[in-house]
Amino acid sequence: MTQTNNTQTRTAEIILRKVKHLRDHLLPGEIPLLAVPAIWESGKEQHSTPCDVIVTNQRLLGYYAVDFPRKRFFLEELTLSTITAVTLRHKTYEPLFRELMVSNAQRKIYIRTSRSNIESLYAALHSATKQHTSAAPATPAETLPEQQTPVTTPTSSVFGRRDIRTTFSQSPLAIVLLFVGGLALEIIAFGLWLATQSTPVALPLFVAGLVAVLTAIIVSRQRQK
Repeated sequence: MTQTNNTQTRTAEIILRKVKHLRDHLLPGEIPLLAVPAIWESGKEQHSTPCDVIVTNQRLLGYYAVDFPRKRFFLEELTLSTITAVTLRHKTYEPLFRELMVSNAQRKIYIRTSRSNIESLYAALHSATKQHTSAAPATPAETLPEQQTPVTTPTSSVFGRRDIRTTFSQSPLAIVLLFVGGLALEIIAFGLWLATQSTPVALPLFVAGLVAVLTAIIVSRQRQK
């Protein structure tokens, strides 16, 4: 037990040195257990937020802090005791990223990062929620005054994995390929125009590239809604 505590203390100090001003936002007795770079999406913002996703012995945090050009920070949280489900989702045609969906009774958080980081995050959340639930004391109903609601231990979170089948045309990989391909066509068209000074030769490629880029942008925005 002592060795485990020492390991957690060393890990916490490493995280606190690496993640700027995190110490200022921790609760009493809160210990950071894992920090990984990821993309956090909760629906509160109009866009996803790149940040550090941090698992502590009390909460799951999406957090960053910067001092330049002006001081600002981002902090969203889920208390471990309120988490009801954690699902590791593998979407087809997404070779680089994996997604973790974490939910409670009020909302869902989507976290995207690399495969190795998402596995570490999944394991850390599983361990932390299990320890937090087992450590939370139950207060017997008969020891409370009549007007108070009995307090019980939190329910265990449900952990699982899920493969999500999506069409290639709607996948991030397809959008990236379409966007890059459109830019390449526009560059080729510009090169042909410089070489031949012929608008009829270059214009079809340029129009095709422009259509591809605009289509990629439109599909990407539709996915974010």
